[in-house]
Amino acid sequence: MNPTQSLPYLPLSKSLFPVRSLMRDLLLVLSGSLFIALLAQPEIKLPFTPVPLTLQTLGVLLVGAALGSRLGFWAAGVYLLEGLVLPVFAGGATWFHPRIAFTAGYLLAFPLAAFAVGYLVERYGTDRSVLKTFAAMLLASLLIYAVGVTWLGFALSGAGRYSGVWGVLQAGMLPFLLGDLIKAAIAAILLPSAWRLLRR
Repeated sequence: MNPTQSLPYLPLSKSLFPVRSLMRDLLLVLSGSLFIALLAQPEIKLPFTPVPLTLQTLGVLLVGAALGSRLGFWAAGVYLLEGLVLPVFAGGATWFHPRIAFTAGYLLAFPLAAFAVGYLVERYGTDRSVLKTFAAMLLASLLIYAVGVTWLGFALSGAGRYSGVWGVLQAGMLPFLLGDLIKAAIAAILLPSAWRLLRR
């Protein structure tokens, strides 16, 4: 029995390529990791924080929704592994870039966020509805913040730059909320639209 048949809802990739094989899964995971890396390259540096503005979180959430929980988790994980040798992180960074000491928490949360979005898609079909997609993206973004901001607080403290909880929130979350709302809105347009095209 194909294990995907037991899922209440199939993600986009498994609807487009329903025959499961190791080659299919490897190609989807690799494609997902490269998609995240592509969206990570444009960045806007902010003078008051080591955390840049990027599109990589949009890539992570779209990959999680499109591939599902298991493959989305692995795609984000492979992206992290690629960062050991390739400049795939924001602005062409690797794990050895000095900034990563502050932003590693966000990166480490990516597989968890991709899994969460994929799980919501597989269990509740959240990618079929604009409002449900928007809500799922926001929930996964909160998960990224929970890990990333916590890590950032410890990193700033270790560097002698800790200025309290409010200071950490100003450095690691508040400036990015509007951008995450826009990213969630983009996903809420793209995913249901892709389903409408697929049904046609």
